[in-house]
Amino acid sequence: MGVRTTRQRRGTQAEDDAVAYLEQAGWQLIGRNVRLGRDEIDILATDPGPPPALVFVEVRGATSAAFGLPEERVDRAKVGHLYRAARLLPYERQLPRRVDLVIVDRRTGRAVFRHLRALEPP
Repeated sequence: MGVRTTRQRRGTQAEDDAVAYLEQAGWQLIGRNVRLGRDEIDILATDPGPPPALVFVEVRGATSAAFGLPEERVDRAKVGHLYRAARLLPYERQLPRRVDLVIVDRRTGRAVFRHLRALEPP
């Protein structure tokens, strides 16, 4: 793999931070950067609940306010792609599926997490 850009390194760091945040909350990681059809899921994990769920997590990081809040950069189309991927995944456990957004905000220099659960499908 070639040289990674600053943006790619920051994205990977945000995903690493989000995984650590979720695991600390008792979640079990199933996979990262999981491709389902044309879509990619940043983190696939199980939330122990209650109620337990299979969760498709989109991660957004922020190091500056230049492009607005990270939550503003997840549009209806992106959420739709995540729900489409959720329907494609075969999974032996019959858990409810949902799409979450984890924001890793580093604008103050340290990671601050915002976890938006159960994004509404478009």
